[in-house]
Amino acid sequence: MFYPEELVEEVRLKNDIVDVISGYVRLQKKGANHWGCCPFHNEKTPSFAVNGAKQMYHCFGCGAGGNVYTFVMNYENYSFPEAVKMLAERAGVSLPEAEYDEEQKRKQGHRQQLLDVNREAATFFFYQLRSPQGQVGYRYLSERALSDETMRKFGLGYAGKSGAGLIEYLKQKGFEDKLIIEAGLGNYNERTGLLSQFWNRVMYPIQDIRGKVIGFGGRVMGDGEPKYLNSPETPIFDKRRNLYGLNFARTARSGNIILCEGYMDVIAMHQAGFTQAVASLGTAFTAEQAMLLKRYTDNVLLAYDSDGAGVKAALRGISILRDAGLSGKIINMHPCKDPDEFIKKNGRDAFQERIDQAENSFFFEIRMLERDYNLKDPESKTLFYREIAKKLCGFSVDVERENYLEAIAEKYNIGFENLRKLVGSYAMQTGVDKPPERPKSGVQPKNTPQENSKRSQRLLLTWIVDDPGLYPKIARYVGPEDFTEELYRQVAEQLFRDMEAGQYQPAAIISRFQEEEQQRQVAELFNTNLPQLSTRQEREKALHDILYAVKKNSYEQLTMRLGSDVTALGKVVSGKKALEELAKTHISLE
Repeated sequence: MFYPEELVEEVRLKNDIVDVISGYVRLQKKGANHWGCCPFHNEKTPSFAVNGAKQMYHCFGCGAGGNVYTFVMNYENYSFPEAVKMLAERAGVSLPEAEYDEEQKRKQGHRQQLLDVNREAATFFFYQLRSPQGQVGYRYLSERALSDETMRKFGLGYAGKSGAGLIEYLKQKGFEDKLIIEAGLGNYNERTGLLSQFWNRVMYPIQDIRGKVIGFGGRVMGDGEPKYLNSPETPIFDKRRNLYGLNFARTARSGNIILCEGYMDVIAMHQAGFTQAVASLGTAFTAEQAMLLKRYTDNVLLAYDSDGAGVKAALRGISILRDAGLSGKIINMHPCKDPDEFIKKNGRDAFQERIDQAENSFFFEIRMLERDYNLKDPESKTLFYREIAKKLCGFSVDVERENYLEAIAEKYNIGFENLRKLVGSYAMQTGVDKPPERPKSGVQPKNTPQENSKRSQRLLLTWIVDDPGLYPKIARYVGPEDFTEELYRQVAEQLFRDMEAGQYQPAAIISRFQEEEQQRQVAELFNTNLPQLSTRQEREKALHDILYAVKKNSYEQLTMRLGSDVTALGKVVSGKKALEELAKTHISLE
């Protein structure tokens, strides 16, 4: 859905960012900003700043930032149109009806039909559980110690012993056979006709992150096979890209997400207060699911079954999480089989202790590896050390590899230098960077010229936003064309245009970028840490240096980019002259 820029801006202006974010985060006014603990990463000291004048927020801890739309998109995981709609409703602004072309209408309409039929099926199962014929399912869930409140929260239901009831109900609601089959709710048999996919099963509705029912899982009552049956892949249900319980877990704000294996584990943990629990959907954990988790956390705790299959799944999950750039830890379930059993036997506090004691994923890998070797036998012990060295080569960052190298050397009483040499040997064999060396000094390498030029451009944009009165002075020497980074140039064009028109609304510029990452980057451009200068002379020199750096980089880029024709040479000469004049110019801030 496309909304006109004027309407988007009207909605933004009617939703003060401090008021909106105060509904999610406890804020305290200090200086020009309201401060609170960032809702997008776990922290104890507030680094999350909301600026009412700029109508922007920025976290100096994790880098999150943007305007009111960005916040709603990130916190609620909404698309841009969804964020506009939510904030419009909050402010009482009427939005036009969505306009689609014929193909969009067809696709949107079909998707909605699939969602509608799933919603009605979930309703049918829900009420069946509470009917006389659903008592077998209700008893099963009650014996699993689930409360009525929990059953309602997850929309648990029951599919009757006959598959005819659901089909009859859906047809009465006006759904055609073809749609019922496509939604994975029914199968066609030439002898019996259309029958339900699910029967004599406790039903677990699977919801997407917005709470829409996209599929089902069913647990058979009795000894039937398969024990668990899930909806097939459909246009709205991709098992690899969804996680059970994520619609609740995404707003848990616990600093982590617990990944487990089954529906009941998730439900049991939520009932016990661990609302950050999710589970994969009848398939092994996937890279797509890892990237989905990364939207909400950097820390994932694996609470897999303690049996051999669970250990194998955990080891595979660790690798996937690591590839996605996520930190993984293992919750020890022993002597229980799974989180559901553990919580029932030991209670919430004991499970919280296991969370607090969760094992580093690399140490877990090594501990599982250790089981395959006899450490009392020198030959077996040597082979074990070699396998450790191979795994240590997996850390491409020197400092990280060295930290683990030291920890493993201490844990297994291996000589540090000996292990280090072994790691170095495997690193060279496998093409990994040379083994880590202890730093000889604390001096950090200087930034590259490219990094310095980008920083100068960021500083200048922030300075204009912080002190718009400087714009006329800055515009004499630098224009949008002098910003060589593509995103920076786009922002500068809009900022300079708005300033010329007398419209100082930097938050409005953020709304013109609909990608979340772009909005974050734009917000960061407007919140670069400016140098803390006490005198006017220091500020004048700093501003001059920043302007000169931006102009110099622009000139250098121009000379590399242009050819040798007369027009190009003229631009180069003109650029050089402007640069030389700026070098000799004193910029007064009086």
